[in-house]
Amino acid sequence: DPDYLVDLRGRSSVPTLDPPALQTPPIRGPRTPGLRRTQPGLSKSCRGAFRSPRPSSKSGQADGASEDSPHLDIQKLKEKRDLLDKEISQLISEGYSVDELEDHISQLHEYNDIKDVGQMLLGKLAVIRGVTTKELYPEFGLDMSD
Repeated sequence: DPDYLVDLRGRSSVPTLDPPALQTPPIRGPRTPGLRRTQPGLSKSCRGAFRSPRPSSKSGQADGASEDSPHLDIQKLKEKRDLLDKEISQLISEGYSVDELEDHISQLHEYNDIKDVGQMLLGKLAVIRGVTTKELYPEFGLDMSD
């Protein structure tokens, strides 16, 4: 009688050869958004006052340093902006246009998406054949650096 092999959730405790996607998921009851999930008194520390993960100006910093920090941040951002402006000017002087660069980036995204699908298919084929993906490369004329 196989009933003794079934656990409380109705699934067999005997491992199967079927992939997890083909096994039936456990049956769950309806969600109850208004009810508490924990018993009262078990997690009182969770309901304490909020403590920010950022250190306060009192801990570890002098009063002057905390006031200068926004000014330093602004200065660093201005320097980064200037550096990026120089890079943009250099690319324009080399003959690149913003539209051309955006088109190139778009093509790179499309190439990467296609390559990802190809890698996935090679992986599935390797599993079916019981070989490594690396072993399939010569069959399809691919270089290991592809």
